[in-house]
Amino acid sequence: MLTGADLEVMDDAALGAAVRETDVFARTSPEHKLRLVMALQAQGHSVAMTGDGVNDAPALKRADAGIAMGMKGSEAAKEAADLVLADDNFASIAAAVREGRTVYDNIKKVISWTLPTNGGESMTVIVALLMGLSMPVTAVQILWINLITAVTLGLALAFEPTEPGTMRRPPRLRSAPILSGALVWHVVLVSGLFLAAVFGIFAYAMDRGYPLALAQTMAMNTLVVLEIFHLFFVRNLHGTSLTWAAVRGTRVIWLTVVSVTAAQFAITYVPLMQRIFGTQAVPLADGMLIVAVGVAFFALIEIEKQIRLGLRRG
Repeated sequence: MLTGADLEVMDDAALGAAVRETDVFARTSPEHKLRLVMALQAQGHSVAMTGDGVNDAPALKRADAGIAMGMKGSEAAKEAADLVLADDNFASIAAAVREGRTVYDNIKKVISWTLPTNGGESMTVIVALLMGLSMPVTAVQILWINLITAVTLGLALAFEPTEPGTMRRPPRLRSAPILSGALVWHVVLVSGLFLAAVFGIFAYAMDRGYPLALAQTMAMNTLVVLEIFHLFFVRNLHGTSLTWAAVRGTRVIWLTVVSVTAAQFAITYVPLMQRIFGTQAVPLADGMLIVAVGVAFFALIEIEKQIRLGLRRG
């Protein structure tokens, strides 16, 4: 513990060393509080400051997150602060941090799902055009996938609950980008696996002498199946996706998955939809093969994630 009198005789260098070791600063003046905030910020910390009096206003203004008491706080403290606790309950700060981390995680999940899936779709079309091959998926089928999956599967991730261990994670650096190196690698990996799976199913169908329309229908369904499995993977960015809680998902997740599955059955097997989208009914055995490809895809990216997380912890 240090008092304000101790701080008076410290220069900035000595204070910078003291804030790393000291738990309690007592009987401090407004100037001392401001110096403490600045000393912590100089070491790269993001500083939250709570206060209720006029003397707290300078430190509240300087802190990265100034938090004033809404019930007992002075008007000067409220004006200087970034946040005002309506209930004067410090537990509300932890709840706000938890909610903020959940929102940030969900934003990353939406991006982590959208970029690789769109990348896989784009690469499928681009590679086919560059190599002069038959299109594995027609333009109207790509439009169908984007309208159905992007509006439902991607949106469902915005309603994900807080992941276990969220509050045990250290705070991220303020300079940390959303599009990190790990996310860029994930986009490249998943896009490549999408490309390989779609072309693999398409080549399999053509080798068996299936009509082009049936081969394209199987490729389109492969894309959707991969996107569904990728959704369950992305739901758990910081842990394993192979737990019962992860597989069980949420009501929103299963509502969207069931809706997308029903829509795919309709476009594949309903005659009116077949005429509109140029599809043909997929045999049961080939449908099971497509699901098996999705399972293999999920296993590969889950193994890669566990290896990456293990290296990071090590």
